[in-house]
Amino acid sequence: MASATSFTPQTFSKLSPHPFLLANLQPPTDAPSAKPTRTNGRAPHQARPVHINVSSLSHAHGSAMVRVGDTSVICGVRGEVLPVSAVPQWREPRSKAELEILGAEGRARAERGEGAGELRDYDLLVPNIELATGCAPQFLPGVPPTTLAQTLSTRVYSLLHSADLLDAEDLRIWHTPPRLDDGGDDEKMEGEVEGADDAVLKPEIKAYWTLYIDVLFISFDGNPFDAAWVAILAALRDTKLPKAWWDADREMVLCSRSETRPLSVSGLPIACTAAVLNEKETETAGQGNSWALVDPDRLEEGLCEESITVVVDKSNGDARIRGISKSGGRVLGPKEIREMLQIAEGRWTEFRTALAA
Repeated sequence: MASATSFTPQTFSKLSPHPFLLANLQPPTDAPSAKPTRTNGRAPHQARPVHINVSSLSHAHGSAMVRVGDTSVICGVRGEVLPVSAVPQWREPRSKAELEILGAEGRARAERGEGAGELRDYDLLVPNIELATGCAPQFLPGVPPTTLAQTLSTRVYSLLHSADLLDAEDLRIWHTPPRLDDGGDDEKMEGEVEGADDAVLKPEIKAYWTLYIDVLFISFDGNPFDAAWVAILAALRDTKLPKAWWDADREMVLCSRSETRPLSVSGLPIACTAAVLNEKETETAGQGNSWALVDPDRLEEGLCEESITVVVDKSNGDARIRGISKSGGRVLGPKEIREMLQIAEGRWTEFRTALAA
């Protein structure tokens, strides 16, 4: 008689990953005290611990290294000077006199709108994400950027602008032309406009700082967007740009070797992603059970066809939703999204603690 063949849990998880994960999420009926557990030992709504180190790179203006479980990513921010002469269709911002007419509230709104337009239209924020060779088996050397890397770069670019993180004023390099005194008390020449001296003293924007935000994955084990975004956020909060000014004699921007100033990063928007596992590998909407797996690893992402990312900010006390994105599937409804918002608020606290450490 042939002996019965049995597999270890590790072998079973590799041969049939979906049934194995499903078996862990559905405890047997004869063990009511058992709780749903994922293959990696976490509960469905349990995220991996996060560790953040800033100023990791010596030759960047700001940097951070983030580790979420076995996903490790490093981000470096470097500023490069962009003269306005190199900006196609550059437009001068409205003057203070023009803004004063709008009142305090209207002026603040107009300044935010103009600043956001400059950041977007002049491409002053340039993110780039690279999945390095060796960070995971599927990333091979000598190939073009993967679809995942391009998708992540696009999502990060969109969130950088929609979250209103940065103030365009921090990236402007101003110059006030010197007043040329030609005798002072002589009468103005006929036809000279009253107040022309004031126009000469009007500050001018001569250049901008362009921030190149490079993200490199050293190790990849799922949930790349959350890790990349918090690395970018930590690196921007660590960024200090050199003091820069316009030299009229040389007609170029000069930078100080010793004086720096930090960026004013407003808010703390944190992303929280979950993947949805269906009871059947080919699930029909509304049929069977499903589980939202917060902070999925690489194995879980390969088994799920639906995911949701919620971006929240509680820096002012109340939770503000800065973005919700969903891809694939039709399982998640309003109830599940509300539950995801509560989970995201807890995740925000974890990331804030890691950033403050």
